[in-house]
Amino acid sequence: MLTASQDGDTKCAFTEDVLKRFEAYGWHTQWVKEGDSDLQGMEDAIKKAQEVKDKPSVIKLTTTIGFGSQLQGTGGVHGNPLKADDIKSVKKLFGFDPEKSFVVPQEVYDHYHKHASEGAAAEEEWNKLFEKYGKEYPELHKDLKRRVSGLLPEGWQEKLPTYKPSDSAVASRKLSESVLEAIHEVIPELMSGSADLTGSNNTRWKKAIDFQPPSTGIGEYSGRYMRYGVREHAMAAMMNGMSAYGTVIPAGGTFLNFVSYAAGSVRLSALSHQRVIYVATHDSIGLGEDGATHQPIETLAHFRALPNCMVWRPADGNETSAAYYVALTSKLTPSILALTRQNLPQLEGSTIEKAIKGGYVALEDKEAKVTLVSTGSEVSICLEAVKYMKEKHSVVARVVSMPCVEVFDTQDKDYRLSVIPDGIPAMSVEPMSTLGWEKYSHEQFGLNRFGASGPYKEVYAVCHEHVINTSYSQNTNNVSRNSSSPLRVSASALLPLSTSTRTSSLCAPLSSAPSFSSSRLMVRRVFEFFQETLRKGTGVSFFV
Repeated sequence: MLTASQDGDTKCAFTEDVLKRFEAYGWHTQWVKEGDSDLQGMEDAIKKAQEVKDKPSVIKLTTTIGFGSQLQGTGGVHGNPLKADDIKSVKKLFGFDPEKSFVVPQEVYDHYHKHASEGAAAEEEWNKLFEKYGKEYPELHKDLKRRVSGLLPEGWQEKLPTYKPSDSAVASRKLSESVLEAIHEVIPELMSGSADLTGSNNTRWKKAIDFQPPSTGIGEYSGRYMRYGVREHAMAAMMNGMSAYGTVIPAGGTFLNFVSYAAGSVRLSALSHQRVIYVATHDSIGLGEDGATHQPIETLAHFRALPNCMVWRPADGNETSAAYYVALTSKLTPSILALTRQNLPQLEGSTIEKAIKGGYVALEDKEAKVTLVSTGSEVSICLEAVKYMKEKHSVVARVVSMPCVEVFDTQDKDYRLSVIPDGIPAMSVEPMSTLGWEKYSHEQFGLNRFGASGPYKEVYAVCHEHVINTSYSQNTNNVSRNSSSPLRVSASALLPLSTSTRTSSLCAPLSSAPSFSSSRLMVRRVFEFFQETLRKGTGVSFFV
């Protein structure tokens, strides 16, 4: 335990008795009071901790920050290099030649080489034991070897649920539950859990056993379901630990908005290349009555910006199965699955094979004048919008479902351009921050303010009404970017893109006035569709 921090003595901000806290947790605790010098005390404490078999151990060391330096015991030694004379005095104190730098004594080399040899011998012994284990227990040996390698059981993907358009509308959180129900037996290393939201996240399969001490009477150590409590950050940290250790693939649930509480650990999942699955339900204003505190706005943009992290927002059952397929087969990348509370229809053009590419054409029309690019619950709305615009306004459009932009970006250029082609305007539709969508669309339809509480149909209706009333004027040709409007349409991306921008953005520049007019007209038609449909509350299979 340090006695000084960057702000000074630790007592200025930290006075709790750490060992008492760990005693309350039920841990075995020890305190080495002279942590600066009592090497034997440290070794004895470690040996004693190794003897404790029924609980974890924590050893408290009371040390002095910068011990031996002229700045010892102060925050100044934390982030500042020592001065030359101070460095020499520290070296002299600990028996080093103060006139030499970057010198490692030979006895240190000898000690480490000896330890390396001991480690190699121990590994060889373990390998022989493992080989013997394989002869006595061939199936268990095969399974453990597979788990250690990170490979999945052969043929597991055949258990993934598939859906037809005639199948009933189902919330994607329930579709996720169906995947877990279908695959948990064929992937025995899969551990699931939730941060106190099991009933809402749908993360527990029917026959799941909780991971609990048998003495509690509510679980077993063989259990594969973790009750993390209201501890999103701790849940994510524990899943990182399980993944890093190996032989286990952890999945844990919370609301999408609450993944932000775990952001530090999610970032470490990505940074340390851990296969961790975050089941993030209640993914938009569509969750309804819980209101702005629960409705994510910036969350997807945040985690889409995180390197080596896949963010999935599936639009139906096949896309949900595809999200799990890619998440489970990506051994070095974490995944966030953003899932709905409300029911979603099974799409006409979706398949697992299409969705695993991250984006695909959900509705094609060679005569299309505009492309709608959408995710999750809004894909079905876009499909209905296309029908409305063709019938009411003779505007022909095509629809792209983009469940995972990170995976889509890994596809070759020809495929990406076949999905979002040059030559026609594109507009993204997602009811949250539009940040990032300028890479795939010329205009963005989204939400730039916090949500609202109410039945989800009414929340959608209020937001879209507000856009119609505040974002447009019948007497102007310009798209308004009123910061007070909850739904934002960005028109600035319609300007021609430079060559350098083109290399990082899929959308080609719109070089002709007709294209510009068509795109602007398309936005107007989409708004009119939402206004008319949401006022009536009928006509869209999404609103079930």
